Amino acid sequence: MTHSQLYPLEVNPATGEPFFRLPPPNGNIIVTPPRLSDAPYFAPILNDPRVGRWLEGPPIPYTDEHAAEWIEIITEQSQTILDKLKAEDTTRPGMALKLVDGCPVRHIREVLPDGTDVYVGDIDIRRGPFEEILDSEERRKQVEINESKALGDPSIVWTFGDYIAPSHHGRGIMSAAMRLVLYSWAVPRMGVRCMSGYAFVGNIGSVRVFEKSGFVFKGILDNGKTVRGERRRLNYLEWIYEEQ
Repeated sequence: MTHSQLYPLEVNPATGEPFFRLPPPNGNIIVTPPRLSDAPYFAPILNDPRVGRWLEGPPIPYTDEHAAEWIEIITEQSQTILDKLKAEDTTRPGMALKLVDGCPVRHIREVLPDGTDVYVGDIDIRRGPFEEILDSEERRKQVEINESKALGDPSIVWTFGDYIAPSHHGRGIMSAAMRLVLYSWAVPRMGVRCMSGYAFVGNIGSVRVFEKSGFVFKGILDNGKTVRGERRRLNYLEWIYEEQ
């Protein structure tokens, strides 16, 4: 049986938008590509200390200007992957599923009873930063080597970045989303075989999310990281693919 290159994503018949749907009891939660209309929802979530404190990347306070810049970047990234997959379907229909260097769906949404949906979070998979290497120069070299490896190389180390609105904490949504993206897309469609996971010390919820997806806790790191003027230590976890 042949599949569309979007497999195993579903496609919304009304909009043509690909998506993953989380399994019960979170069947009203979907993961889709970013939309330009998502930008106004970023700041209220990221500026909430229950979220922002645990994130390194976004500037805090997070502004609408930051959101406008970021949404352009990630919508383009997602669309580039989708365009490649759709082009493969057009030019080489019925061929084996193509490996890609990312997941085209990342924005987590709750589908409301009236059929509309609301943005509640983000889950991204990308090549790893090697935070476990304490020497900064050696870490930089390993990041460069990892980035230079060809798609499909099983030695590439990947990582997740994610957050979810406080209104949706404690419902198992991020755990389910991570497992779905990892096992339904990252493994079969990106060739992911090795992942690292990081969470600031104190972020118990994120550590549990990783562990529920099969990550193994390896220890606590202090590599000199300073975030917004505060020295921060990291929980370090690791995931290695095991053939079923």
